[in-house]
Amino acid sequence: MQQGDIELQVFRPDHIEGAVVLSRQEDWPHRAQDWRMALQLSSGAVALDDQGRVTGTILVTPYGTDCAMINMVIVDRNARGKGLGRRLMDQAFVLAQDRPLRLVATVDGMPLYEKLGFVPSGTILQHQGSVAKLGAPDGVEAAGAADLPQIKALDRDAYGADRAALIDALAERGQFAVIRRNGIEAYAAIRPFGRGEVIGPVIAGSIEEAKALIGFFAASRPGAFLRVDTGSGSGIAGWLEDIGLAHVGGGVAMDRPPKSVAEQARPKVYALANQALG
Repeated sequence: MQQGDIELQVFRPDHIEGAVVLSRQEDWPHRAQDWRMALQLSSGAVALDDQGRVTGTILVTPYGTDCAMINMVIVDRNARGKGLGRRLMDQAFVLAQDRPLRLVATVDGMPLYEKLGFVPSGTILQHQGSVAKLGAPDGVEAAGAADLPQIKALDRDAYGADRAALIDALAERGQFAVIRRNGIEAYAAIRPFGRGEVIGPVIAGSIEEAKALIGFFAASRPGAFLRVDTGSGSGIAGWLEDIGLAHVGGGVAMDRPPKSVAEQARPKVYALANQALG
């Protein structure tokens, strides 16, 4: 397959079927519904071969004007090593405009991202499996629509960017849990994803709060297939394994430009929305 035979186009909903085929080639669990959510929140590009087949994808998810997440970067195995990944990234830079960029890299993708100015900022651990039977934690309650403004404000303080559109999309598809004292002090979300459900984001002030939020959802789903993506420094990876969510992979968080010391000191983000959406 020659680069001259590949055309980049705007990623449209009618490309999702081909994108699912491509992600399954990589053993990613994303269903068509998961791609639709990602595209709802993003702009992107697809690479099409001379027969109209999707051979590459990339999405850029803006969080207000604060930053953008590059995700769903896939190049067909038969088209690798010919510069298509670089072409997709160049298109992502155009779509992101002047926003600082974040992504989660695979080992294979890191050399390209480093050439493009991305700097590692952490390791992401993917945990998943059939969750053990747990008792319901104290101090956690289900959230309602009236809580969304406080959840959005807490999320922005923790993540350092305006993810209101993501919160709204999660509310359309899933559930929220909160720890409430003087207002909402911690929250988590769960939604259908891949083989089961994914828990994240989890925004909390301590490891124990993060465990309680995750435990709230897990306790009502004994034996269910759950996924949690967490940072290696979060302190909850061992506990996730204890409750049946094995470490099955992950990636490297990268930023362009690097985060400042102040950004790195923000309250803990204990779990991502998922590895692809950040």
